[in-house]
Amino acid sequence: MMGCGTWAWGNRLIWQYDESMDKQLKGVFDLCVSNGVTLFDTGDSYGTGKLNGRSEQLLGQFAKAYQGLNQENICIATKIAAYPWRLTRQSIINAGKSSSQRIGRNADLVQMHWSTANYAPWQEGRLLDGLAELYQRGLVKGIGLSNYGPKRLQWAYKKLAERGVPIATLQVQYSLLSTYPITKLGLKQICDDMEIKLIAYSPLCLGILTGKFSIKGKYPPGIRRFLFGQLIPKVEPLLSCLHNIAASKNKTVAQVALNWCICKGTIPIPGAKNTKQAQENIGALGWHLDSGEVEELDRIAASLDRKMVQNVFQTH
Repeated sequence: MMGCGTWAWGNRLIWQYDESMDKQLKGVFDLCVSNGVTLFDTGDSYGTGKLNGRSEQLLGQFAKAYQGLNQENICIATKIAAYPWRLTRQSIINAGKSSSQRIGRNADLVQMHWSTANYAPWQEGRLLDGLAELYQRGLVKGIGLSNYGPKRLQWAYKKLAERGVPIATLQVQYSLLSTYPITKLGLKQICDDMEIKLIAYSPLCLGILTGKFSIKGKYPPGIRRFLFGQLIPKVEPLLSCLHNIAASKNKTVAQVALNWCICKGTIPIPGAKNTKQAQENIGALGWHLDSGEVEELDRIAASLDRKMVQNVFQTH
C-alpha cells in the first residue's frame, strides 16, 4: 500500500509552489485515485504564510470534483500542529473543525503532527483529549500520531485507551537514509503489537533517493540545495546500489527506494507535484524486491557515515 504526501501543495519556501500549479496537482490527485492510491496526507500547517491550509483546501476541491474509479475509497488524512498557543482540549477540537471546513467535509484521519514531550510535556495531555473527542463525537473516522517514539507512543496509547479510543496510525520520517525510527527505536514491532499502521513520510528523502541528482549534477533551488550538497557526496554507495538494482529490474531508483519501504511493512507517502512524478511513484506498486536486495540495501544504508537529519520533534 502507498499514499500521496501533499506537503508541497501550497509550500513556497521549500517546494516553490504557486497557484499556476493547481491544474497539474489536480492531475496528480486524479491519477493517484484512479490507480488505487487513495490515501492523501496533509496538515493544517501545510502552506507558506498566508497559504497555510492551502493543501487541505486543494484536496477538498479535488476530492469533490473527482468522479471515477475508487471514488468511494478516497481517504484524506490531515495533521493538527501542536502550536504553543494550542493549550486546551477545545483548541484541538476547533482546529479539527477548521480543517474540515477547508476540506469541505470531515477528514477521515486526524493526526497529532508532533509530540510536545521534548519542550512542553505538560501541554500534550489536553491536546490528546481534544483529539479523542473529535473521534468520540464522530467528527473523524480515526486518529493517529506523528513523530512519536516508543515511550511517548506507549504513554499516549494508554491514555487514549482509557477513553476507548484506538490509535490507527503512527507517522515517522523513514527512508533508506532515515532508518532510525525502526532500527534504533524499534517502532515497527511496537506498532504491530498495538495494531497501529506505520506510515513513512519523506520516503525519498526530499528527492535525494530519486536518483535524479548526483555530485556532478545541478541541485534543486532553495534550502534543499544546501542539504543535497551535504548529503549526496556521502551517500554515493547507496545511490549506486539503487541504480544497479533499478537497472536489473527495469525500474527507477525512486521506485526501488519506495518498494524498500513497502517491503519493511510501512505505508510510504511520497509527494508529487506533477503527473510524471505521480506515475513514477505508482510504479513502486505491484512487485517486490527480493530478500537479498533488501539485505544489501540495509547493509549499505547502515554503513553510511552521513544520514538524513532527524525531525527535531521526533521523541523517544
